Amino acid sequence: MIGVQPAPFDPFELQDTVVGDVRDPYPVVNRLRRQHPVHRGPVPIGGVASVPMAVEQFSVYGYDEAAQVLIDDRHFSPSVYSEILGPVMGRSLLEMDPPDHLVHRRLVSHAFRAQVLTRWESELIQVVVDDLVDRFADRGGADLVREFTFAFPVQVIARILGLPMADYPRFQRWSIELLSVTTCWDRGIAASTALRTYFAGVLAERRRAPADDLISDLAAAEVDGRRLSDEEIFSTLLLLLPAGVETTYRSLGNLLFALLTHPDQLAAVRTDPELLDTAVEEGLRWEAPIMMVVRTAIEDTELAGIPIAAASRMGVCVGAANRDERRYPDPDRFDVSRQPRPHVTFGHGPHRCLGMHLARMETRLAVASLLRRLPGLRLVADDGDPHIHGFAFRSPTALPVRF
Repeated sequence: MIGVQPAPFDPFELQDTVVGDVRDPYPVVNRLRRQHPVHRGPVPIGGVASVPMAVEQFSVYGYDEAAQVLIDDRHFSPSVYSEILGPVMGRSLLEMDPPDHLVHRRLVSHAFRAQVLTRWESELIQVVVDDLVDRFADRGGADLVREFTFAFPVQVIARILGLPMADYPRFQRWSIELLSVTTCWDRGIAASTALRTYFAGVLAERRRAPADDLISDLAAAEVDGRRLSDEEIFSTLLLLLPAGVETTYRSLGNLLFALLTHPDQLAAVRTDPELLDTAVEEGLRWEAPIMMVVRTAIEDTELAGIPIAAASRMGVCVGAANRDERRYPDPDRFDVSRQPRPHVTFGHGPHRCLGMHLARMETRLAVASLLRRLPGLRLVADDGDPHIHGFAFRSPTALPVRF
């Protein structure tokens, strides 16, 4: 065990960040994709509020069409995120168009270089995994959502940023409250303000006395004489929270749910550790943590034969694209022996997730450690009704296990 344990935080206190009371959206989105890969209008999933818009809306369900929208920055822009998340994040990579996006990405990517990730793997991520598993390994049972997947990535990010353990609980709460701006404006703005104030103090200290952490790396990053301003560092850190905490917690939980509900495949991964990397990719494809990403049409164009007017809102349904039968045989089946093919869970093209290698590493180390340390790991299916839930964000409601 390392240090003083932070006070527990219930991951389900703020569940209105999971927009839409949806258990299984795939029958609907699969049917729509088979009719046509692009449809006018928002995704018609029950429980998800459709916000009236002055511009036309389109939903993209096919893999090739989703990839085209995400890679074509001449016709489709991520600038719409300035409206959705800009109020809490500021101007981040998420909303930038070229050439600003390339310049900013080069500055930020320095902090995620390969040698840093390699060091984080053994010195930081594995330490967090071991610490969390230590807390329940001798009990013979646990809820892996409340006791492992929820706490794991936020502790990794907090350590990467060099934050003190005593601050973890409020840091974790702020990271979730930040995203709730779409459902509770005041709470999201309050969390953003609190995080900016908190990071301002940390950044000032790192500028005075640099440390071996990500905030110090961002403060020192320089490309062609260009450095990040304080505001740009704040926006990067505020983007890192949902990208590095919220999505990783959910994708890890989705993979564990898939393995635990397919005991034969769990046994295969336990027997052959080389299957773990393909299992991670299959989990990301089969059940992405984020169902939708959005773009705006920059000019009049066409997609899959459908005319798209300039300023139209494009909702790219990642979950549907990842289950396109034109690309993946029997796509609704979870199969760790599937020949991996690129998916769009981390995006595609110039805006592909900067932290995807970190997310994969975290997931691989977490699953490997659970299988190694918890012999006989199995889901207790009659303990409530564990299932994957949500629309904007998807993850298991619980993972009650015995071992």
